[in-house]
Amino acid sequence: MKIALVSPYDFAYPGGVVNHITALEHCFTEMGHEVKVIAPVSRAASVFDDRFIPIGRPRAIPTNGSIARITLSIHLAARIKQVLAEEHFDIIHFHEPFMPMLCTAMLRFSNTVNVATFHASHWHPLYGALSPLGARFFERRARKLDGKIAVSRVAMAFAQRYVPGPYTIIPNGIDLKRFTPEVPKLERFCDGKRNILFVGRLEPRKGCIYLIRAFEQVKKELPDTRLIVVGPGTRLRHKYEKWVAKRRLEQDIVFTGFVSDEELPRYYRTADIFCSPATGRESFGIVLLEAMAMGKPVVASNIEGYASVITDGVDGILTPPRDERALSRVLISLLNNSTLRREMGERGRKTAQQYRWEDIAQRILDFYLETLEKASSKKQEPGSRQPVKAA
Repeated sequence: MKIALVSPYDFAYPGGVVNHITALEHCFTEMGHEVKVIAPVSRAASVFDDRFIPIGRPRAIPTNGSIARITLSIHLAARIKQVLAEEHFDIIHFHEPFMPMLCTAMLRFSNTVNVATFHASHWHPLYGALSPLGARFFERRARKLDGKIAVSRVAMAFAQRYVPGPYTIIPNGIDLKRFTPEVPKLERFCDGKRNILFVGRLEPRKGCIYLIRAFEQVKKELPDTRLIVVGPGTRLRHKYEKWVAKRRLEQDIVFTGFVSDEELPRYYRTADIFCSPATGRESFGIVLLEAMAMGKPVVASNIEGYASVITDGVDGILTPPRDERALSRVLISLLNNSTLRREMGERGRKTAQQYRWEDIAQRILDFYLETLEKASSKKQEPGSRQPVKAA
C-alpha cells in the first residue's frame, strides 16, 4: 500500500503530532508499505531522505500560549497537485486536517481515499482565520474525509462539535524499545537525592510553575530532593529562573532545556517520580506513557486527557490542576513511600504495554483497509472522485 502521512507542522521541530507521524512511518515501512511524509520544514535535512516531501516554509506563529510552526502560504496548489499526480497514493492520512494551510489545501485537491486523525482537545485560534465562512468550510472539507480517527474520547468529543459523524478512537503509542528501564541512569543526578522530573515545553498550559511552587514546600520537608525540568522554552524559563533564584533554590531546580531523543529516556530512568501538572487542553498524555514505560510512578493533573491514561491510585496519582498545595502533599507522601513508588511503577509499566507502537500502527492499518473497502463500494456511484490531474 502506498501511504501519505501529512502534517501541518514544521517537521524540523519535535512535538506530539510530529512524533506520532514519525513512529507511524517507521512501523508502516517495517511492515513493507511505501510511505511518504508530507510536511512543511524549516531545515533541508530529513530523517526520511527520499521518503519525505517538503511543501511550504513554516513560520513560528505565537498563539494560544504556544508556538505553532506552520506554513501560511496561499501558493501551495501547484506543488500539491504535482505531488498528488506523481505519487498516486492509495490513501492519504491527514493529521489535524483543518489546520491551515498545508492540510486544508491538500485535502481540497485530493481525490484519493482520505482519512484524518484529530489530536487536539481544544479550539485553536488559527482556525478563526476561516471565519466567517468557517461552518461552510468544515462542511465542505469534512465531506472529503472517508474516515476519522481521534486519539482519545476527549479529542473525539471536541472534534464532533465541528465535524459530526462516527469516529474510531486509536490512541497514541509508545516505543517500548526506546523507553525501557534497561537504559542507564544519568550519573550526575545519582548523588543520593530523590529526583522529581518534568518533561514538556515551557508554556503556561503545561503548568510547570505550579510544580516549581510545590517543590519549594517539598524541599522544606525533604531536603534531599531535586527537581529536573526538561523541555524547550526561553521566555518562561527566564521568569522561572528568577523565581527560583529569589528563593535560593538554584542548586535544587535544574533547567536542562531541550534534550535529544537519545538522552530523554535516561532522564526518566534517573527520576524517582515523574510529574506533569498541566492545567488543561491535553487530549492524551504521551509523556505519561513515556514515564510509565520506564516503570516510574506518575503524578499528574486530574484533567480529561490525562485521566484517559492514568488510573488514579493504581498506576499514578491525579491531583487538582493549579493546586500547588495538593500537589506538594502528594509528592511528599509518595517520596516517603518507596514501596508505593515501586508498585505504581510496575503497574504503570504493564499499562504502557497496551500502547506499543507496533500494535497501534496495526490498528491504524486495519482502519485504512476497512475505509478503502467502504470507499471501493462507492467508487461507481455518481459524483465519485477521480484521480487528480496535474495543473
